[in-house]
Amino acid sequence: MALWEIYYTATSVEEAVRLLADYGERARVIAGGTDLLIEIEHKTRTPAVLIDITRIGGLDELRLREDGLIHLGPMVTHAQAASSPLLQEHALPLAQACWWVGGPALRNRGTIAGNLVTASPANDTITALRALDATITLRSVRGERQVPISEFYTGVRRTLIAPDELLTDISFRPLKAPYQGVYLKLGLRRVLAIAVTNVAIVLGIEDGKVTTARITLGSVAPTIVRAPEAETALLQHPLDETFIEKAAELAAQAARPIDDVRGSAWFRKEEVVALVRRGLQALAQNQPRLDLPQPEAMPLLWGKSRCRPRLSGPTVAHYSAGDEPIQFRVNGENVAVRGANGKTLLHMLRDDLGLVGSKVGCEEGECGACTVWMDGIAILACLTPAPRAHGTDIVTIEGLSKDGELHPVQQAFVEEDAVQCGYCTPGFVMSAANLLEENPNPTREQIIAALSGNLCRCTGYYKIITAVEKASEYKGEK
Repeated sequence: MALWEIYYTATSVEEAVRLLADYGERARVIAGGTDLLIEIEHKTRTPAVLIDITRIGGLDELRLREDGLIHLGPMVTHAQAASSPLLQEHALPLAQACWWVGGPALRNRGTIAGNLVTASPANDTITALRALDATITLRSVRGERQVPISEFYTGVRRTLIAPDELLTDISFRPLKAPYQGVYLKLGLRRVLAIAVTNVAIVLGIEDGKVTTARITLGSVAPTIVRAPEAETALLQHPLDETFIEKAAELAAQAARPIDDVRGSAWFRKEEVVALVRRGLQALAQNQPRLDLPQPEAMPLLWGKSRCRPRLSGPTVAHYSAGDEPIQFRVNGENVAVRGANGKTLLHMLRDDLGLVGSKVGCEEGECGACTVWMDGIAILACLTPAPRAHGTDIVTIEGLSKDGELHPVQQAFVEEDAVQCGYCTPGFVMSAANLLEENPNPTREQIIAALSGNLCRCTGYYKIITAVEKASEYKGEK
């Protein structure tokens, strides 16, 4: 059964907003799709039309403009933002929030704009952008408007965005002296975890006293909230343990949490206190980076790729009931697949091309068993629409070996007995091989970070990490 009726690949913003005007509430914009595809699979959203904006030039720009503001286009991914020197220097809370979204392959597709529009109060980047006092630009055929992020949300998963509007820009002032910020998150595991609670803090400190304070809390109310009592308690005081403790305790007063599967309301309030305390202490000690890697040390799983391909010409439409082929290269061969326009990439690869090495696991972006490369970048096939592959170059586990010779990662997995049941193995191998394309000599910490989006139900991680280290040695010998 098709997941949607029509999939448009727009090639201009004007075309995208015209399609939104034509289809109204029947349409949804898709960028990364890492939230939307899950909602469609679970039938919490049932759009008939998807409008893909990933091929529109300029929408992935992240830069400081002449107006003195940092601007993010709607196609800026979490990986791009986390590794941005500009954001790490002048918007650290946002870079930190992006780094803790999912795993590497998910961050390569998921976008900050998608995080904002999904509007879950547990979403990481909303809390950071609220602390940065961001402004959101919306565009339709009726014109353009700007909305402060503080006014954008009306409830759980509800925003002011109209059915015919496209989010085209996110902007905020860079953090420069005397301002600094930090983001912290508590999940049920270190990665691939929805926040039980998250906190972002931005302070201005002059002459040893706090002059400006913004403390935002996520996953403790229907929307992201400020902690005004805590902010007021800090103003015109030194950032010492007395006022840190007072502000941390007062921050919990802004929380209105619920009990759910991730944590009780009581636990969330306690964690607000702990996270605000830790964040303020980090700022007081001038150590706000916490454990965020430097941009050059981040394993992104981009391989040798550094750009997103574009489609030229008119907008491409794939009808689920039609016979328009999805044309792309897979493992070095040109293919044209018909009848897959309403599927995910994972099911097109398996069902239509017989490439069953990419496994059907969680189908929610949490296990990594379906990891493939799209134009050299590791992505999750279960969260990628099949029509998005049109015009791209896909590599699956079947295409990794060349001329009958195993890839160094595959060879090392054999020699190190890094395979147990084997179900997760293709995903691990694809992630590891991409890491070595990007960085032939990774540290153990970088290997662990690169594989953080892949789960082994047999808990065979030690051998897997050892195998990647050995594969790195093989690559170095060649």
